[in-house]
Amino acid sequence: MAFRSNSPIMLALPPFRGVTRQIILTTLIAFFVMLALALFLRPVEALLMDHLMLHPDDLRHGMIWQLVSWPFMMDGILSLLLALLSIWFFGSAVEDDRGSSWFKEYFLVATIGGGLLITMIAYVLGPHVPAFDITHRASGLWPAVLAIMLAYARFHANEEIRFNFIFKLKAKYLVAIYLLFYLVIALIGGDRFGALTALCTALCGYGYLMLAPKRGLNFAVSEKWFRIRNSRYRAKRRRAAKKFAVYMREQGKDVSIDPSGRYIDPDGNARDPHDKRWMN
Repeated sequence: MAFRSNSPIMLALPPFRGVTRQIILTTLIAFFVMLALALFLRPVEALLMDHLMLHPDDLRHGMIWQLVSWPFMMDGILSLLLALLSIWFFGSAVEDDRGSSWFKEYFLVATIGGGLLITMIAYVLGPHVPAFDITHRASGLWPAVLAIMLAYARFHANEEIRFNFIFKLKAKYLVAIYLLFYLVIALIGGDRFGALTALCTALCGYGYLMLAPKRGLNFAVSEKWFRIRNSRYRAKRRRAAKKFAVYMREQGKDVSIDPSGRYIDPDGNARDPHDKRWMN
């Protein structure tokens, strides 16, 4: 467990808001709903858990909602608390740096991309490595935590983090330790499928950090759409201006139109953009 710290052992809780709050509350709601079902309707809880965790074989049969639901299926109160605290501390910092829209996009790309990548690996390696076959399941926030910590280290590489309240490490070294830890588990023992899922999620997050536009894919697509829409409006305005010029010539009057389709005052007066009498 790691916490940001600029002073000995004192913890400054970050703001609880935005997408970070949504992720935490969604996880808590899912956990307590599953807990209540486990106490009173155990078969229903087992069925829901089976359908909401990431199962590569189920994805092939159309259960694509698992790509979104699997991070919120937590098992164990201690693991839940540590994961949520990590999301709170690192996620809120990244969200403050890049904005809520970017952070939500990053979380979804990392978790959905990680789910797809581990599914493909399971189908490729599963027949040869039983630990990675398609019968295994993945769930929990820890893969997303690793991806968020990677983003934090990308933007705050040299900021010191207090690891387990004892050691101070720079963020980039702390993330390197976590990546090495998951790599060792994926190679030699423990929950190898879960560790590989975490590495796949981190890899998808890293790809997003390196390849996506600075303000996110959604912003870039929106900007592209608005540019296309505005160029269409400008083309319509130029066509309308040409028709207007032809009409005025038929009336025995010549008018001047600039290349963007705006009327040019014959007296040479500059156009006032706030004057609604001007053609725009």
